Amino acid sequence: MRKLFSRRKKPNRFLELLVQQAEYTVHGMEALKEYMKEQDDTLAERVSRIESEADEVRRILIDELNRTFVTPFDREDIFALSLTIDDILDYAESTVDEMVTLKVEPNHYLERMVSLLYDAAVEIYRGVERLEDHPNVANDHAVRAKALENRVESVYREALADLFQDPGDLKDVMGILKLREIYRHLSNAADRGDQAANAIADIVVKWL
Repeated sequence: MRKLFSRRKKPNRFLELLVQQAEYTVHGMEALKEYMKEQDDTLAERVSRIESEADEVRRILIDELNRTFVTPFDREDIFALSLTIDDILDYAESTVDEMVTLKVEPNHYLERMVSLLYDAAVEIYRGVERLEDHPNVANDHAVRAKALENRVESVYREALADLFQDPGDLKDVMGILKLREIYRHLSNAADRGDQAANAIADIVVKWL
């Protein structure tokens, strides 16, 4: 009888959607990671498909946000976290698109940056997943995500230094400019990951 009358906790719809977004980002970064090892058209298509599916989740979240008067935490924080998670996957897709368009082949710098971005996406996913029940653990994951962002930026600077070390003829310069653009996309993805981690930390501070 006790179970019949026990009050069940109402699911947090916004956190459910944010978790879905973060999970899609992990899958997208995983596909990008595989693409850096093998430039397969199916992998490029997978990144694009995952990005589209994640966009749909974000559309639903924004619609819910517009129709809900009282939210479980500040609507500005919900919007900011959703936006920054979405941006990470957007840059993953633009990275693949430009690599295909510009005919850029992966190198060890790209592989390292994407591997670190994948790890950061996992930390963000775990942080969002733990937000409601274990906010301190969520904050720990956010801190780890920020540390990984710093490592991406370190590889980015190393890659740029190597890129401009010994430019050759015009053809080499064109290749340099193409690679620099790809590096920049991944650096921007890392920046959005850092902002997502900050959004998680902001929510934790306000909840505790």
